[in-house]
Amino acid sequence: MKAVELREMTLEELGAREEDLAEELARFNLQLSIKRLDNPLQARVARRDLARVKTIINEKIMAGESGAAGTVESP
Repeated sequence: MKAVELREMTLEELGAREEDLAEELARFNLQLSIKRLDNPLQARVARRDLARVKTIINEKIMAGESGAAGTVESP
């Protein structure tokens, strides 16, 4: 997902997306450990998407945008 698309989302939506990506990454890592993942690059894409979402959540919090963000506590 592109950063531009993520910046248009609310903090609630970003928090939900963060949870989904974290679960997906955990599944990929498990499959990688037992050598059952067909395309190992999927794990890298998921890891980068998760980092992108976390960065945008942090940017929005620092900018003072209101709303809850899943695992991130607002100041």
